[in-house]
Order: sequence, then C-alpha cells, then structure tokens
Amino acid sequence: MKLKNQHIAILGAGESGVGAAILAFKEGWNVFVSDFGEIQKSFKKTLDEMNIDWEENKHSMDRILQANLVVKSPGISDNAKNILSIKEKGIKVISEIEFAGYYNTAKTICITGSNGKTTTSLLTYHILKKAGLNVGLAGNIGDSFAKQVANKKFDWYVLELSSFQLDGMVDFKADIAMLLNITPDHLDRYDDKMENYIESKFRVLQNLTDNDWAIYNYDDPIIREKIKSYALKSKQVPFSLTEKMPQGGYINSKQQLIININEKLTMSIHELALKGKHNAQNSLAAGIASRILEIRKESVRESLTDFVNVEHRLEFVAKVHGIEFINDSKATNINSTWFALESMDKPCIWIVGGVDKGNDYSELSALVTDKVKAIICLGKNNKKIIDAFSNKVETIVEASTALEAVAYGYRLAKKDETVLLSPACASFDLFENYEERGNEFKKAVRSL
Repeated sequence: MKLKNQHIAILGAGESGVGAAILAFKEGWNVFVSDFGEIQKSFKKTLDEMNIDWEENKHSMDRILQANLVVKSPGISDNAKNILSIKEKGIKVISEIEFAGYYNTAKTICITGSNGKTTTSLLTYHILKKAGLNVGLAGNIGDSFAKQVANKKFDWYVLELSSFQLDGMVDFKADIAMLLNITPDHLDRYDDKMENYIESKFRVLQNLTDNDWAIYNYDDPIIREKIKSYALKSKQVPFSLTEKMPQGGYINSKQQLIININEKLTMSIHELALKGKHNAQNSLAAGIASRILEIRKESVRESLTDFVNVEHRLEFVAKVHGIEFINDSKATNINSTWFALESMDKPCIWIVGGVDKGNDYSELSALVTDKVKAIICLGKNNKKIIDAFSNKVETIVEASTALEAVAYGYRLAKKDETVLLSPACASFDLFENYEERGNEFKKAVRSL
C-alpha cells in the first residue's frame, strides 16, 4: 500500500499506536494520534521529535472522522461508541498488525492461544535466532511490529498475537500460523459468547495459501472439532501428547518428543528446558515451526534444552533452606494456573487471589487435592477461593502484601517443597499489574 498524503488517525498512544504512527509517517501519511488517557512521556517525546500531531485525555471525533483510515489500540473494544461512529461513516478500522502488514516484506510465524503464546513465541524466536536467521520478535511482546517494519530489515518475524489484535486483521496472512489452545478468556469482549472468542482465535489461520503451514494442538477438543469445518488450503501439522502424528509432532510412550517434518527429530522430554505437559506442547509447536524452516535437528534440540523462560511465567526465584519459590504471576486465569499446578512435582504451598474474572475454581479441585498442602490468599476479597477449597486443604490463610504471603509460605513449607505464586486472577486490587506483583514476590523471597 503506497498512499501519500492520506489522513490516518491512530487511537491509543501506547507501544502499538506509536509504532503505527512512526511507520505511517515514514510512508507519507498525514498522521494524527489520539489517546483518551494520558500518554507516557517517552512516547510524547518520540511523537514530538517526528513532528507528529497528538492529543491526550480526549478523542476529537470531528478530526478523527476526517481520516481515510483508523488504526486502533487492541485495548479499545470494537463496540466502543467512538469506533461504531467511525465505522458508520464507512472508515476502515484496523489493528497495528494489519497496518504493518501492508508494508512488511518479511515472512511471519504467527502464534496465538489462550495460554502459552508468550512462551512459545520466545522459544521459537530463540531457536531461529540461535540458528543464525535474521529474525525479529513482535506483536504482543517487545517493540511493536509497525515500528520494526519501519526501522528494521528482518527476513522473518515471530509474532505473538492476542485475540484483540487478531480482531483487527483482515487481509493479513501468516506464512506459518500456530494455534496452541482455546479456553474461556476475555469473554466480556465477545458478548459472553465462547463461539465469538473461538472465531477470533481462528483468524490466525485466515488467508493461508497452499504454500503456508498451520500448526495446531490436536489434543484441544475445540480446535480439533472446529478445524474440520475450516476450509484450510495450507499444509496442516498437528501436535499431540497422546496420539502419533505421521506429519507433525507428538510424545511417545517412551517419553520422547518426536517431530516428523522433513527428517525425524527425537529427544527425551526430560532434556527439555521447559517442564510440564503444557510446555511439552509449546516445545512441540516451536520445534515443528523450526523444522519447517529446515533448521538443523542438532540446533533445534540444543535450543529446546537451553531456553530460559519469560519473567513471571513459572520463573524459578530461589531455593531457601531447601524450599523452592516459583513466580507465576503472569497466570491471570484458571487455565494458566491449572498448567502451573499440573507441572508441580513436589508438595506445594499455593499463593492465589486478586481480581476474579468469573473464575470457576472447581476446575482446579482435583489438582489441588493432589498437589497442594496449604493455600495463601493474596487479595482483598478471598471468600470465593476459601469456599472452593476449604474442604480440599487443611490450611488456608489470607495475606494483604507479597511480603506477608512469602512469610506464610516460608513458615508452611518444609524442605523439598515448593511455594508457588500462581494467582489465577488479575492483580489490580493490590498491585499495579502482574509484573509488579511478581517483582514484589521476588523481592520478598530474596529478603528471607
């Protein structure tokens, strides 16, 4: 798309909005950036240095409605009043990813899922980078895709994509698309209809051609069923923890990870840097993408062995007098915490709580009975958690700070046991965000 002197309005001046503004300015658009909240100082400085027009704490709709194209932040709902007004006027509204795609010449590996997409994106990027490919990492992680398209020259991008980003993508297509899992999340943005959320996630597979690849989780019942009715032109490569895949990846009865793409790659799951069943799935998905690109088996194997996971996601913090402390503050829903508890191989003191997103704690009952010896509630309103688990564990205590929670954990745990922060909830009652919650937890552990 080579449009000059056209007007573009960018709603939201965070990482993605400012990235879109940089690219639009470079490509000759007349750019206006509008944020309903306050814009970070560093982003204002960037916009000012490029002489890009911006406003904060309001949306001047008379000006926005003059635009030929609107790029909106993934945080703004499609049903927001302003967005509906823009669409009513016939102005196209897209995401920053879609806009960057107009100018991107690199190939893309696009990764989505309710859980594991950050880890899998980082792992895929790690494998490609270590193999010497000229690769960028963007989307829901790191510098925005648009900013990198404007300023870098990569051959490949690994893009982590949320459902909100996918919603604003129309013509964009992946070269390799990856669908990890689909479980209920963000349903408030989808009229509380699971089907709408599923459709959103499946957009990662849109526009694929017979030269492209679709990697998907065969063990996920929603994906397995939905993909049957999806008219995919691309090559399909499923992965499974239970079934042998003639083309794809699986775990066999000898606890070996097998990837059947080009030549067969085999390695023991005990060699994987990432532990737990969900991480075996993430490793299979990343490994399949790497073998599609014909990265040497030895290189893939080595990268799957030496990868260091993202901060706040099953992050080892310290071992104090034989007690292991794990920070999984990024687990803000039931499904993420299910994966964390499932990966525990020692008795566990579980720190849980925060702002509940309509959690059904019964999904964790069996795991709590099997793995958890005590619960520490870290939140303002813990009644739902206490009601759900009071008959599952003997000890439930409440804490109002990370320091207090860690002190309880240290007191309740014995040598060779684990204290796990995996809240299953958002953090906004006691913390700014999950990063602050995780950092406070780590600080408290290190003060023991």
